[in-house]
Amino acid sequence: MNISENAPTPPMGWNSWDCFGVSVTEDDIKANADYVAKHLKQYGWEYIVVDLCWFAPDANTDNYKKFGLHQLTDEYGRLIPDPVKFPSSAGGAGFKPLADYVHDLGLKFGIHIMRGIPWQAAENDLPIKGCDATAGQIAQPVDVCLWYANMYGVNLTRDGGQHYYDSLAELYASWDVDLIKADDMNSWDGEGNHEPYHTDEIEALAKAIDKAGRPVTLSLSPGAARVCNAAHLRRHANMWRISFDFWDEWESLQKQFDRCALWAPYIKQGHWPDADMLPLGRIGIRGEVGDARFTNFSEPEQFTLMTLWCIFRSPLMFGGHLPESDELSLRLITNPEVIAVNQASSNNRQVSRDETSVVWMAECLKSGDPYVAVFNVSDTDAEIEVDLSSLRLSGNWTVRDLWKRHSLGDVSQNLVASVQGHGAAMYRLSPVAS
Repeated sequence: MNISENAPTPPMGWNSWDCFGVSVTEDDIKANADYVAKHLKQYGWEYIVVDLCWFAPDANTDNYKKFGLHQLTDEYGRLIPDPVKFPSSAGGAGFKPLADYVHDLGLKFGIHIMRGIPWQAAENDLPIKGCDATAGQIAQPVDVCLWYANMYGVNLTRDGGQHYYDSLAELYASWDVDLIKADDMNSWDGEGNHEPYHTDEIEALAKAIDKAGRPVTLSLSPGAARVCNAAHLRRHANMWRISFDFWDEWESLQKQFDRCALWAPYIKQGHWPDADMLPLGRIGIRGEVGDARFTNFSEPEQFTLMTLWCIFRSPLMFGGHLPESDELSLRLITNPEVIAVNQASSNNRQVSRDETSVVWMAECLKSGDPYVAVFNVSDTDAEIEVDLSSLRLSGNWTVRDLWKRHSLGDVSQNLVASVQGHGAAMYRLSPVAS
């Protein structure tokens, strides 16, 4: 199975983390799946992803990072859904009934997992399916996630290590899972801490998914990924985080420009550097950061966020509770001309940057028409002139404003963009017939 075929374009969907954190429930998932199916599927949004702690009945924002969290497992030490949060999983059904619900809507179903094996499985020395080894023999208690201490790393040099990952992929395939977001796999630099890049467990999970025989999009988290690992990431994953968790702060959005520019040369069909979820709409309802709110991003900043993610071709995972979406959120995620840049462009790159503006380019895959994104990173509104010759464009061009969805006329020398402070504009240029 060719992993590239699992995500031929940047995945688009919804993830529970930004609005529900570790307390997400089946009702939350279904409400957002219903909304995607009714209002967003036609624009390409398709994944519904259950994030962290679906297996932990008592998890809350105060206790989930501490060692000793109660986690539900089956007889082989594999995490299983909490039947209180997810009633359809009762009786050993796992996520199969919920996946069926999502699939019946014409959508795809994903889950978040943590690297390693649950501490309870190791301390109870549970058997590993498919071999004679036990959890205690493959677990490495000294190898724990810096921010989630309830999983032990797996020693892949010991008998049973690969069997354990094989058993995970087999279980998820039986649930008809379409996407796995594997956490604590990628390198991480957050709050002054550093976590290694887990080469062996990334390879073990990718190998296990391949053996299981079900096409699964593999997402690695968190970041910041290092470009020295780009070749390995592109062999073993469909998407990988290029930053630590991204939230609704202008300073954090500014930092993503450097990361996107750094990773743009490594974009490859089926393998997507991931700038993280879109903290838009109604977030923080029971979330990890902040109180319940509509995103703290201003309207111009929201356009900057979507414009950068699209012209960089980042995966698009909406973070807000969709049934409570505001009009602006929906306008941002239902513009087919903007989404086309994300889904069907090439040669995506930053072409200039200074203290006040940033310019990106890409080309339409079908026609070759250039896309130009202009960002005003200053605090005040400005008219930004882009010399077309600096973009290696000559001749006459018809300019279409993709966000406003109308043509602006023809240009031959300078593209002039009137952009609000912290805002963005995006254009498609088509050659004028001679």
